[in-house]
Amino acid sequence: MEFGWDERQSKHRVRVRDVLARELPPDWDDIAVHGPGSDAQTEFSKGFCRKLAEERLLISHWPKAWGGDDVTVWDQFIQGEELWAAGEPRGPQYMNVNWIGPVLLKYGNAAQKAEYLPQIAAGSVIWCQGFSEPSAGSDLASLRTKAEKVEGGYLVNGAKIWTSYARLATHCFLLARTASTGKAAIVILLLDMKSPGVQVKQIPALIGEGDIHEVFFTDVFVPEQNRLGEEGQAWEIITYALQNERIGIPRYAFSRRILDRAAEKLKEDGRFENPIIRDRLGRAVALCEAARMMVYRVVDQRAKQAPPDAYGNLARWAIIKADHAVSDFMTEYMPEGLLGEDQMQIAHHQRAIAAGIASGAAEIQLNLAARRYLDLPGEPRPAEPRPEGRR
Repeated sequence: MEFGWDERQSKHRVRVRDVLARELPPDWDDIAVHGPGSDAQTEFSKGFCRKLAEERLLISHWPKAWGGDDVTVWDQFIQGEELWAAGEPRGPQYMNVNWIGPVLLKYGNAAQKAEYLPQIAAGSVIWCQGFSEPSAGSDLASLRTKAEKVEGGYLVNGAKIWTSYARLATHCFLLARTASTGKAAIVILLLDMKSPGVQVKQIPALIGEGDIHEVFFTDVFVPEQNRLGEEGQAWEIITYALQNERIGIPRYAFSRRILDRAAEKLKEDGRFENPIIRDRLGRAVALCEAARMMVYRVVDQRAKQAPPDAYGNLARWAIIKADHAVSDFMTEYMPEGLLGEDQMQIAHHQRAIAAGIASGAAEIQLNLAARRYLDLPGEPRPAEPRPEGRR
């Protein structure tokens, strides 16, 4: 693998950094610490995403026909690394541009693209993901939310849990089933969150304000034209979506930025020469770099249009390990930051808690890697999306 960046890619990274330096306010750390689902960061993200759109940086990886610039997947990840290292000022809208939009581009019909893609491209909407349920988190195929076929559409009844951003979301990428069993009975519905019968309840959590919720559906009518894809196609679409989500957040970039700041502070305090501290710091740095290389391997395969493989699960596990190692190091050797001295350290700690749950729990990633990469015996089932702990 070539570990360097060419001149154009390096300039792109510098451009993104310049935009961040210009557009992030002096109190950005105080905004970011509240979490991407908070009122403060959500409101900020709308204005920031509009500015990214003006700079042609919000959806540059989309096709030109839909407002993008057809940039490479590497350009997309360079941009994602810089945004995440800064604390992800796109807030909940990173999901819109990274996988909601691309899924609609691939599977949406003409009317759905015309309705939803311009809104995402303008940075004016927030989506939430209606996947996990009280009894269907680690086994997404066992979801129970019902979509009863009625004249003109579907009547939805059920509940979702751990749904990030639901309180402020305008739309929901909702999974429900038309029959009691079977993956073929699952449908994807593009739900207006203002529909009668939708109730959202916030769940207090350590990972940030307003990040996770319960969502209840009572006789919610969804027009048939809001079904994404054909009946029986949902599992294919979900698989495609999760491949984008699992490595779509370059958490290692934020972790490495936190470590670099820590190293500077340790030097100022005269503690950097402590061999134990240097050893622990070095181990954390190594895990961040390992996660980056694993993700790059997956990105390289995507750039070559190769089919998804087990490296996506391995990369996700590497990201989780790096996040946790950095959080553990900071907690042990720089606990003052968690007591209010460093807002970005607090933000990192909160997000590291969620790292092993969001986008598929850590244990699920290991199970999938065991079957798909190590070819170990396990439950006989085809490759399929597993569970999203939250989103």
